[in-house]
Amino acid sequence: MRHSVLVPGSKRLNPPEVLDRTAISPIADKAYWPTIEVRSGRFCPCPGPASSSFFDPMHTVTEKIFIPAETRSLDTADPTRKIPGDEGRQVQEGTALCLSGGGYRAMLFHLGALIRMNELGFLKKLNRVSSVSGGSITAGILGLKWRKLIFDGRGVAANFAEEVTHPIQGLAGATIDVGCIARGLFLPGSIADYLARAYHEHLFGNATLQDLPNEQSGPRFVINASNVQSGALWRFSQPYMWDYRVGKVKEPIVSLSRAVAASSAFPPVLSPMTLDLRPFRFEPNSGQDLQRPPFTEQAVLTDGGVYDNLGLETAWKRYEQILVSDGGGALEVEEHPHRNWFAHAYRVLFLINNQVGALRKRQVIRSYKDGSRSGAYWGIRTNIADYELPDAIRFDRKRSLALSAVPTRLARLDKATQEGLMEWGYAVSDAALRKHVVSRENGVASLCPSKGN
Repeated sequence: MRHSVLVPGSKRLNPPEVLDRTAISPIADKAYWPTIEVRSGRFCPCPGPASSSFFDPMHTVTEKIFIPAETRSLDTADPTRKIPGDEGRQVQEGTALCLSGGGYRAMLFHLGALIRMNELGFLKKLNRVSSVSGGSITAGILGLKWRKLIFDGRGVAANFAEEVTHPIQGLAGATIDVGCIARGLFLPGSIADYLARAYHEHLFGNATLQDLPNEQSGPRFVINASNVQSGALWRFSQPYMWDYRVGKVKEPIVSLSRAVAASSAFPPVLSPMTLDLRPFRFEPNSGQDLQRPPFTEQAVLTDGGVYDNLGLETAWKRYEQILVSDGGGALEVEEHPHRNWFAHAYRVLFLINNQVGALRKRQVIRSYKDGSRSGAYWGIRTNIADYELPDAIRFDRKRSLALSAVPTRLARLDKATQEGLMEWGYAVSDAALRKHVVSRENGVASLCPSKGN
C-alpha cells in the first residue's frame, strides 16, 4: 500500500516511501492543519483515525480529508472529561493555577512555587486555584489566609511567610497518617474522619468553605474530590459544592478540614470520606441523572487525584491561561514486587495514577504548543535545563530527582528535606514562569524561599 500525503505546512511524503493508515494519526493530531490531501488511492469505507477510509493502490484519486473542528479540538489534547453544559462553552481570559497531589512532598513543592509567584507579583493575578490531594493542603491554607495577605503596589504580599509558609512547614513537621490509620482501625469513626480532625488541629481550626475568598475578594479556590458513587468529580468551593450528576448545593457550610481530607483521602488506607448531605438543600434540577436518594443523602468520596491527578478539570474549561504545578512522585522500579494483596493493590493503584498523569501532562504541553491554551507546566521530575533559560537558578539534577522520590505520605519531613522541596519548587517554577509567562524584567531570583516571602 503506497500513497503520498500532503499536509499544509508539512513536507511532502512521496513513493516509494510507505505510509500506512495508522501513520495518519499523529499528523491528524495537529489541530491547526484543517485538511489532509491524499493522493494515489481509492477511498473505501473503513474506520480510521483521520477519515473513514483506507486506500486501494490500484486506483488513483486526489482527495482532501477534512477534519471537523470538534474532532480537531479533541485530537489536540483536551485532558478533561466533557460533561453536560460544556457544549459551546468558550474559555475566557484569566489565569488558573492547578496543584497536583503527592502528600507532603507535593504540599511543600507547591509552596515553593507560590513563594516565587508571590515575589513576581503573579499570585494576585490568579482567577482560580484548582487542587487535588496534597495540593489541596497548600491551596486550603492559601485560601484561608488570602484575606490576611497584605499586597503592595507590585502585587507582592509582604506577610506571605507568616500567614502561609510557616503554618505549612509546621504541618510538615508532624506525622498524621499513621495516627489516623491506627485510630480509624481501633476506635469509632473512620480513618478519613481522623484525618479531618488532624487538619483541624494543625491548620484550619473551625474554618469552613465560606471563609475562602469570594469572587470579589480573590481567586476562586476549588478543592476537588472524587465521588465513588457517581464516578464524577466532587467540587468544594465557596459559592457551591457540586457533582454534575448529583446536583449543586449553594454556599455550603462544610468545614475546610473535611473538604481537604476528602480531597487527600488516598486509597486504600485513607479512603473513603463520607459526607452527610441530609442537612443541605440541593438546587432543583442541578444534577443530570442522580439527584435522588441515596446520592443526595450521603456522598462517599475519595482522593481527588483518582479522577483528575493534576487538578485540571475545574480550571481547563474556564480559563485561557493554565499554570500546572505537578508534585507527583516517580514510579520506582520494583525488582521483586510484593505478593500480598494490600501491597500489590497499592502498587497497581500507583502505576495507574502514574500513567494517567503522564498522559495528561503530554496533553497539556501539546495544548501549549498548538495554541489552544497558554501557560506553563513545571513538575518535580522536570529537568530545569529543558527550559533553556540562560539565567535559570542552578539546581543539581541528582538532588531534584532525590526529592521527587520522597514518599507520598503525610509523614514528618526533616528540615533539610522540607527546604529542599521548597527550593526546588521555587527554582523550577521560576524557570517555567520566566520562560513562558512572566516578563523577564523581573530579573533573576535568589534561591532562599524558606527565608523570604
